[in-house]
Amino acid sequence: HFPTKFTDGSDTALKFTGGTGTIKFLDTDPIFNTDYLVVAGGGAGGNGMGGGGGGGGVVHNVGGTALSLLTGTPYTVTVGVKGTGTSANIIVNGGDSVFNAITAIGGGGGSSRSTATAGADGGSGGGGGASGASASYGGGTALQPSSASGGYGNNGGGFGSFAFYPANGGGGAGAAATTSSPNGGAGLQVDIDGNNYYYGGGGGGFVYQGGTGKAGNGGIGGGGGGSIYNGTPGSGGGSAINSGSSGNVGSNQPGGNAGSNTGSGGGGASWSSAAGGSGGSGVVILRYANTKTITVGSGLTATTAAVGTDSVTTFTAGTGTITFS
Repeated sequence: HFPTKFTDGSDTALKFTGGTGTIKFLDTDPIFNTDYLVVAGGGAGGNGMGGGGGGGGVVHNVGGTALSLLTGTPYTVTVGVKGTGTSANIIVNGGDSVFNAITAIGGGGGSSRSTATAGADGGSGGGGGASGASASYGGGTALQPSSASGGYGNNGGGFGSFAFYPANGGGGAGAAATTSSPNGGAGLQVDIDGNNYYYGGGGGGFVYQGGTGKAGNGGIGGGGGGSIYNGTPGSGGGSAINSGSSGNVGSNQPGGNAGSNTGSGGGGASWSSAAGGSGGSGVVILRYANTKTITVGSGLTATTAAVGTDSVTTFTAGTGTITFS
């Protein structure tokens, strides 16, 4: 017998009064599971004699509890912008990245001799700068909260007594920078798309000591290398979607830039009024069953690829909404 259809509050009910047979619902599974990786933009390196920028905060649930989403429901995605390096005496943080209620905090910008202050706080704090041997300024403090699903950020390197005019490395999502080295902290390794990439490495700083200088390497995960007025510049961090660039050599050279979509920090400048390196923009990556189809809003830049029986959508710029069906 054909059923009688009626409503009960917000529900629809079917009443069967006889016979035997089968029924089929058109959407039997509106709830589905998703893995996510949310990486904020990295902070810029400091200008003249600058500390490295801090890596952006990283939040993910890979290897943990999957996130349940609903088909037909709009979800917000924002990809954090990079901290753009500048020769002005300011500190430039990276932008936050967002997926629904999940926020990764942008990396703190690096300080410098000219700004004469601590590195900015952020997802991972920027490196500290100092105006002289008698003045010390610490690295920025990590603000990214830990959570059951995984939130990661570490402090930037502060003043070290080993050096005159120290500007140490930026903190990374996987490790803090130290006071004994201008190298940026390591990023965090997350495999959500079949690649064991690192994200959120700190930028390398610059240290002047005893008439010579030492530039720090960018943290693994795409951090920019520190520049130096003579000698060996810091190398850019690798093992990332895009590697960071090495620092430069010369008395007025900008710091190395972090790799795009890595959330890593930029490298510190070598001297005087040179600009710090730019941080890397953030990224948001979602992995879900290939039985679902994603619709991406016009404000977002994204690509979708097949990985086994799953689909992986990578958002590399913009802000907007997405839905699944």
